[in-house]
Amino acid sequence: MSGRLLRLVCTAAVAAGTVLAPLPAAAVPDPQAPGQRPVAELLTDLQTLYRDAEQATETYNATEEKLKKQRAEVDRLDAELARARLTLHDSRGAAGRLAREQYQNSTAISPYVRLLLARDPQHALDERHVIGQLARERAETVGRLVGSEKKSDGLAREARKALDGQLTLAARQKKDQDDVRKRLADIEKLLTSLTPDQLTALTDAEKTTTDKAQQKLVTSGALGDDTREPSREGDRALRYAVQQIGKPYEWGAEGPKTYDCSGLTSEAWGHAGTPIPRTSEEQWAELPRVPLNELRPGDLVIYFPEATHVALYLGDGKIVQAPRTGETVQVSPVASYPILGAVRPDSLPKGARGTARPAPTDPHPPTPHSPNGD
Repeated sequence: MSGRLLRLVCTAAVAAGTVLAPLPAAAVPDPQAPGQRPVAELLTDLQTLYRDAEQATETYNATEEKLKKQRAEVDRLDAELARARLTLHDSRGAAGRLAREQYQNSTAISPYVRLLLARDPQHALDERHVIGQLARERAETVGRLVGSEKKSDGLAREARKALDGQLTLAARQKKDQDDVRKRLADIEKLLTSLTPDQLTALTDAEKTTTDKAQQKLVTSGALGDDTREPSREGDRALRYAVQQIGKPYEWGAEGPKTYDCSGLTSEAWGHAGTPIPRTSEEQWAELPRVPLNELRPGDLVIYFPEATHVALYLGDGKIVQAPRTGETVQVSPVASYPILGAVRPDSLPKGARGTARPAPTDPHPPTPHSPNGD
């Protein structure tokens, strides 16, 4: 845990969009004797709460992305429906003119009788040809009217269905939003129950745990020689991420002033000219995987079994990440959290991006340390 834990006490609720009053001692996780709880136990609780909050955040992000696409679909259908209705209006106008012309030119004498009685049969035949052409044009007018009506009705049904989907997603987004805020409130509840000494002990304990995990990972050779150069796109993505260092973490944020973990990685690669999925789960599921011993700067390192955290690999065993509520975009050890694996956004040709490729090695390598700091 970074040295910003004390500041977290004041900022966790603000990041969640709510301000919560301090809770009485009876509401803390262990009301019997919070000051007597082992630091390791407190660290486990806090890390679990952070992990739950980040998982809820990524769920919210996924719903937000679906809602954006659904809104775009509703807008597209509305525009297409407006054009179809204009075409229908024109078709109905043409059909009305046709009906008036037929009424004004109606006669009880059939075209065949008029041909027999004509003084100039050739002229009558020419006239008959014109009449036939007009008849075909009239049939086409009626056909266009029928087609326009069918298209307009079909688009109206699609637009209603798309709008219903948008409303459903909006309701789900509200639920996801409430879940994130609840998780962040749980974090604040635990932090406000601790003494300054406990907060300091937590900071030291987490740093010690991370240092041990980092040492174990580096000395194991799992990162290979770690001298690989980034690709041109990877370098651009990494430069963008480095420029964001010091900006606050905010759940659901994609910049330019605040970021969450996948907001930073997706924006970085988007600015490099390689759009990638918004959430860490989608990045893990859809981007080509690479083994840790082939990591190069710009690759994405995915954390936790549920793929709920992501960072950009900087090289030399370091990452650039937006860690969690109350902290800022920063450089951290690659073993800050349990590693699930790594992906490389620019491994596929542009036309094939967004398609998952099987991992060249075990997609679930041993993690440097457990979520509980073991």
